Amino acid sequence: MALPFEQSLIIIPTYNEIDNIENMIRTLFGLYPTISLLIIEDGSPDGTANVVKSLMSEFKNLSIIERKGKLGLGTAYITGFKWALQKNYQYIFEMDCDFSHDPKQVVDLLAQAKDNDLVIGSRYIGGIRIINWPIQRLLLSYGASLYTRFITGIPVFDTTGGFKCFKRSALMALDLDKIISNGYSFQLELNYKIWVKGLKIKEVPIIFYERRDGQSKMGGGIILEALFAVFRLRFKKMLGTL
Repeated sequence: MALPFEQSLIIIPTYNEIDNIENMIRTLFGLYPTISLLIIEDGSPDGTANVVKSLMSEFKNLSIIERKGKLGLGTAYITGFKWALQKNYQYIFEMDCDFSHDPKQVVDLLAQAKDNDLVIGSRYIGGIRIINWPIQRLLLSYGASLYTRFITGIPVFDTTGGFKCFKRSALMALDLDKIISNGYSFQLELNYKIWVKGLKIKEVPIIFYERRDGQSKMGGGIILEALFAVFRLRFKKMLGTL
C-alpha cells in the first residue's frame, strides 16, 4: 500500500548544523522525493541557513523559517506545527538533523500513522537500541523514562524521544499556545497531553545513533528539567488545569 509521503512534512530544528544539514536534506529527498521538509533555523553563526537556502531551488519541497537567536527546541517545533497546519499537511514529523534518527526509518513511523494519532520512534520498546552512548547517559535517560511512567501512568516506554509522527488531528486537539515546556521535557509534555485526551499512541522500535558530526545540544540540566516537568504535568492534571 502506498504511503502518503506527499501529505507529510518533516520538521527539523537546526543550530550550528553545517556538518550535517546538506547531507540530511539530500538523504531525505533521495529516499522520499515527494515528502516536504521544513527547517527551523535559529540564527546559526556557522552558515547553516545559507546552505539550506542554496538547496531550495533544487528541492521544491524544502522550506526554511529563520528565527533570530537560539530560542529553544519547543518553540521551534510549535512554530513548525503551526506552519504545517496552515499548509494542510496530514502527517507531521519531528526529527533531529544529526543522523541520530535514521532517515530510513521515516517510513516505519508513517506506516503506523494512519491508524494512530501519535507514533513515537522508541529507543526502549522491546529492548534498548542505542549506539555509542556512554553507560551513564544511557542509565540516566532510561531511568528518567521509567520514573515518568511511574509518576504519570503514561504507557509509553520512551517518553522523551524526539523522532515522532503526529497525525494532523492530534496537533489540532492540542492548544499549542499552552505548551509550557521548551527544552527536552517538551517531548514529554506533548506525549502526556495527547495521552490524557485519550488519543492513540503507538511506539515503533528504532535504532538511535549518537550524532556523527557537530556538537551535542544535550546539556547537563536537561534530565532535571524533565523530572520537574513530570511533577508539574501530573499536578496540573489533578487540578484540572492541564
